[in-house]
Amino acid sequence: MQKTLTTTALGLLAVLGLSGAATADIVLGASVSATGPAAFLGDPEAKTLEMMVEALNAKGGINGEQVKLVLYDDGGDPNKARTFATRLVEDDEAVAIIGGSTTGTSMSILDVTEDAEVPFISLAGAIDIIDPVKPYTFKTPHTDRMACQKIFEDMQKRGFTKIGMISGTDGFGASMQAQCKAVAGDHGIEIVADETYDPKDADMTAQLTKIKNAEGVQAVLNPGFGQGPSIVTRNFRQLAIDLPLYQSHGVASDGFIELAGADAAEGVRLPGTALLVADLLPEGDPQKPVVTAYKTEFEAKTGTSVGTFGGYAHDAFLILTDAITRAGSAEPAAIRDAIEQTKGLAGTTGIYTFSPEDHLGLDLSAFRMLEIKGGTWTLVE
Repeated sequence: MQKTLTTTALGLLAVLGLSGAATADIVLGASVSATGPAAFLGDPEAKTLEMMVEALNAKGGINGEQVKLVLYDDGGDPNKARTFATRLVEDDEAVAIIGGSTTGTSMSILDVTEDAEVPFISLAGAIDIIDPVKPYTFKTPHTDRMACQKIFEDMQKRGFTKIGMISGTDGFGASMQAQCKAVAGDHGIEIVADETYDPKDADMTAQLTKIKNAEGVQAVLNPGFGQGPSIVTRNFRQLAIDLPLYQSHGVASDGFIELAGADAAEGVRLPGTALLVADLLPEGDPQKPVVTAYKTEFEAKTGTSVGTFGGYAHDAFLILTDAITRAGSAEPAAIRDAIEQTKGLAGTTGIYTFSPEDHLGLDLSAFRMLEIKGGTWTLVE
């Protein structure tokens, strides 16, 4: 059971700074979905940010200045996210903002931060967040288009040309469904069955039965996150569909295996990050020291397993603090410019190299194709 977070009526989670200091020199803001339907995303993100600020301040902060984190819980509500982003900019005077656990909340936040010219690093997956490029908006997760491409590459290797797709109708699911359709032809993939479900649905057997009966289907892809993919996975096995099942990076956590059940999830493939297979990374992998350190610290601090979503927050904080350090300034414009000059920065999600034309900074090599075997994650060779 997740630890209950003490909040104000407006969702203030915590304000962290140098213990005993009256004020902090650098104010970083955040709005994440620590409670509500997207809590599986926002809760580890909040805990990660709190942990990293505490550790950073204990080491002297950034260029000798302490960091104060003002962290709000938007509960996955885009309207609340917009309100908190406005408060962070106007009242809290944050020099940069991390957050947007979901696509919807990210889009609300960036509307505010772009107008205010304050750097924002999103923790959500949709490509629309950074394409087209917006001057002050960046993000740490791979895009949904990249996830489609990684999955289709694996399908190609296995000789699959006709697939069925069952997608959530939430912002993430709808966006990834559209992106997969856009790039399927590039990989010789034909979508011969295309079904959807509401994120609140408790049973998807009707849609899966249609896919099962579609002519020529060789594999099934489920773009979605939250409880939906776990239900799809259970129903898939209950219907004894003898086909490979692929999920999205939106469920790349141990929580998915627990909700779906290890038996049902056996053999499921999805694109994920190095963080989920930290122990399997070879010596010399540039991400190994980063993911190992984060995994060790997070699990010791929280008593819970590390996951992809907390890793997104880890990387956002790393990118921001690295940029402020190099800029020698906490002015928003200087931070933005320094982020765009980031090159070869190893995070838990990948190795980031930004530019004025690229506010994601990752390519397909950042994704690892994973398969669930024996209730745990394995690397697909």
